[in-house]
Amino acid sequence: MAKILVMCVATAALLCGCASAPAVAPAASVAPAPAPAPAAAPAPASAAAATPHYHCDQGFDFTVRFIDDTAVLDAGPRGNDVLLRDAGGATPLQTVYSNLRMRAEFGLGAGGREALLRYAAPPLVAHCMQG
Repeated sequence: MAKILVMCVATAALLCGCASAPAVAPAASVAPAPAPAPAAAPAPASAAAATPHYHCDQGFDFTVRFIDDTAVLDAGPRGNDVLLRDAGGATPLQTVYSNLRMRAEFGLGAGGREALLRYAAPPLVAHCMQG
């Protein structure tokens, strides 16, 4: 057992010697390369394109902003809601978001421009059209 221990210590000592960092030659004094010119920023999208506007059959409108896995709804007098991405959707174009107050389904209809809002209390199902 002592023989194995001595061999392990000797092997470790050899490996540590091999792993030491090689000496680095001093770097020549060279001026840093000039920074590249900044790329032109893409033109910002219009606010209307960034925040789709929906009109609902029940007589109210709302806008929605999609940020990562959230949908931020602004329904004016009905209030604002932050919904998290949820499982669901019958097609790849359909997305579903929800919180404790409501569930919103986007990408419905033949053109994908319809939405369905399901409020929990008071119970309300609102069919909405983008545009």
